Amino acid sequence: MGGLSLQHPWAFAFGLLGNVISFMTYLAPLPTFYQIYRSKSTQGFQSVPYVVALFSAMLWIYYALLKSDECLLITINSAGCVIETIYIIIYLTYAPKQAKLFTAKILLLLNVGVFGLILLLTLLLSEGEKRVVMLGWVCVGFSVSVFVAPLSVIRLVVRTRSVEFMPFSLSLSLTVSAVVWFLYGLLIKDKYVALPNILGFAFGVIQMGLYALYRNAMPSPAPKQVDDADAIKVPEHVIHIAKLGPAAAIELNTHNPMERGMPPPMEDNGLACASDMTKGGIDMVEKATRVEQV
Repeated sequence: MGGLSLQHPWAFAFGLLGNVISFMTYLAPLPTFYQIYRSKSTQGFQSVPYVVALFSAMLWIYYALLKSDECLLITINSAGCVIETIYIIIYLTYAPKQAKLFTAKILLLLNVGVFGLILLLTLLLSEGEKRVVMLGWVCVGFSVSVFVAPLSVIRLVVRTRSVEFMPFSLSLSLTVSAVVWFLYGLLIKDKYVALPNILGFAFGVIQMGLYALYRNAMPSPAPKQVDDADAIKVPEHVIHIAKLGPAAAIELNTHNPMERGMPPPMEDNGLACASDMTKGGIDMVEKATRVEQV
C-alpha cells in the first residue's frame, strides 16, 4: 500500500499531516451545531453543505477502495462520513418540517441517486484500471467545481481594495493544505489527488499576494447604505465554501433576516474531493456575499 508503505516515508508523513488538517476542518462547524443544540432551532442554517460534504467523502472512499493503496484517504474520509452524518442527524432533529423534507430530498437525490448512478456506471461501463481512471476524473471534476468558489472573494478584494473579507489565516491554511495533499499525491504517483491541489495552491498564493498588496491600502468607499425605513427586506445569503482534505466540503448557509431585538445566530467559524482546500473561502465568501447583496 503506497500511502502506508515504509518505502514511502515522506508520502506517509504528508498524508498523515493532511489527515490532521482535514480532520480539524471537518470539526469547524461544531460551534454552529452547538448553537443549534442550545437553541433547539436550526436558525435559518441549511443542510446543503453537510449533505455535499458527505457525498464528497463517500466519493473519495469509493475511489480509495478501487485504488486499493489509498489508506490515508480512507481514514480521513471515513471520519468525514461519520462527522457529517452526525451533523445531518442533529440538523434533522431541530429543523422545521419544510427543512426536514428538503434535506431528505437532497439526501435521496445526491447521496443515493447521483452516487448510485456513479457506482452503477463505473461498474458497468469499465473494469480494472479503466474504472479507477473514470472515477478519478469524476473526483477531479467535483473538486475543481468547488475550487472556483473563491473567485468572487478575489474580485471583491480588488474592487474594494480591502482584505476585510479575506483573512490571511484562511488563505495560508488553504495554501498549506493544498501543498500537503499535492505532495502526498505526487509521492504516491496519484494524479487524481495531486492535480486538483495545483489549483488550490494557485488560489492560495493569489489570495496571499492580494493580502500583501491591499493590507495597508485605502479601502474604496463602502456601498451606499439604505435607510432602514426604506429598505426592502430580503433573505440574506451566507455562503461557506470549504474543501476538505481529499474530501471536498461546501458550506452553503442561508440565513433569513432576524426580527429586531433577537440575537443573531452563531455562525460557522470556518469551513475541505481530492484534496484539501481547507475551506479556503469560508468566512471570506460569507462576508463578501453580504456586501454583494447590499
